[in-house]
Amino acid sequence: MSLKSIDPTSTKAWKKLQDHYNEVKDHQMIDWFAQDKKRTEKFQLKWENFLVDYSKNRITETTKKLLLELANEVDLKDAIQKQFRGDHINQTEDRAVLHTALRGNDKPKEVTETLQKIEKFSEEVIVGNWKGFTGKKITDIVNIGIGGSDLGPQMVVDSLKFYRNHLGVHFISNVDGDHVLETIKNLNPETTLVVIVSKTFTTQETITNANTVKNWFLKTASQEDVAQHFVAVSTNLEKVKEFGITDENIFPMWNWVGGRFSLWSAVGTSIALAVGFENFQNLLNGARKMDEHFSTTDFEDNIPVNLALLSIWYNNFFDAETEAIIPYSQYLQRLVPYLQQGIMESNGKSVDRNGKKISYQTGTIVWGEPGTNSQHAFFQLIHQGTKLIPCDFIGFKKSLHGNKDHHDKLMANFFAQTEALLKGKSAVQVEEELKALQLDKRAELKPFKVFEGNKPTNTILIDRLTPESLGSLIALYEHKLFVQGVIWNIFSYDQWGVELGKQLASGILEQINEQDFSKEQDASTKSLVKYYLS
Repeated sequence: MSLKSIDPTSTKAWKKLQDHYNEVKDHQMIDWFAQDKKRTEKFQLKWENFLVDYSKNRITETTKKLLLELANEVDLKDAIQKQFRGDHINQTEDRAVLHTALRGNDKPKEVTETLQKIEKFSEEVIVGNWKGFTGKKITDIVNIGIGGSDLGPQMVVDSLKFYRNHLGVHFISNVDGDHVLETIKNLNPETTLVVIVSKTFTTQETITNANTVKNWFLKTASQEDVAQHFVAVSTNLEKVKEFGITDENIFPMWNWVGGRFSLWSAVGTSIALAVGFENFQNLLNGARKMDEHFSTTDFEDNIPVNLALLSIWYNNFFDAETEAIIPYSQYLQRLVPYLQQGIMESNGKSVDRNGKKISYQTGTIVWGEPGTNSQHAFFQLIHQGTKLIPCDFIGFKKSLHGNKDHHDKLMANFFAQTEALLKGKSAVQVEEELKALQLDKRAELKPFKVFEGNKPTNTILIDRLTPESLGSLIALYEHKLFVQGVIWNIFSYDQWGVELGKQLASGILEQINEQDFSKEQDASTKSLVKYYLS
């Protein structure tokens, strides 16, 4: 069964929210805190080792009530049930959306068998039983993929660096030749294992890079040796075998798993190689726990649902076009690029589930960098700029290496920034500060030192960065984007918008190879290609 198609702007809740927005849009959060001493506990959610504080948002209890009414009026519960039971909710591609099945307790047989295969394979490589063509142990892994076949595994491997084993793990994605050659230039083909990830095994970037690495390998090895150094995650068995990869070295993919949600599948083989299968399994377990929370918890206490509703509130009523995600952990430096694909590729849609042009905003632009680096980069815009930018702050109670001095300073900044965004600094406060400094030009300086405050933030505080807590965190954002898509009445799981550029690129490559400019083409592009070839 497909998802229901309900225009959110036609609902009673949407109209109530618009009226409510007009009433509260200029209110100050700091006043609400002063008026209600229990505000913090009313807008906090505790689950497992997560604490989510969303009290620093421009909402009241009425706001939350109306947002929950909106979720119920578009029948979010029905949509969640349909996703988890495998209905073909990716209607334009006639597919189920079942990445949750990859980490559930009742996995399909083919998923269990694949996990067993990944476990055996990764263990063989890690302990050194898998030998290269000269009998040497594997020392380096090269993952070749793009999009979800790269961003997810690379993000997790980077995030779990603390748990890494002795294997060097490298990622090649961009068709830029400098990228692939820079990556392999110091590797030894005798001790390198290559994981090629491509569902169709025809993706231009991936296959171009795979052939370049294969040619590098064949300078010192034979075609027969490819079987000991190349494995594939794919559905196109014929193409994989043509490449020289044997049956036993092929890991399956399924069309009910979208690429940007595929790290939980055999696409995560490089994760298991980097941190060991037990840690990969713990990552899956963490995601499964968040799945259970999302699918069974009442919306009022449901973390992904509440974060999604807040995003709707700012995007559709405050006209906030972007959201910043600020992880206070250097380990999570690739989290935001990963989430950018998941969120913006999923919800960057301008037609509804009836195929009609949408009159309201969908999708959010997601960006961010780890704190405290980001404080010295773009925080000026968030604090004193003209744009409203809601922020998620992600932090951990305990550091992994246990340096308390560093971690206390990191977390002091973490808490201080959300407080500063809430409170700001008034003209009166600035005046008092300038008086104390006895500056001659204090009147001139005053307007430049005022902070409006009233900037919304969510605080996600987790005990410790572990494979399990990372799995839960990733799944949280997966479910958040799903809720947004349901409310916006769009199909979150197709991605037709990326097709046109691919099609045109094929024609331009042919044009470059043949230097043929007879085909109809816009004047700008034709001129640029000619200049490139000159």
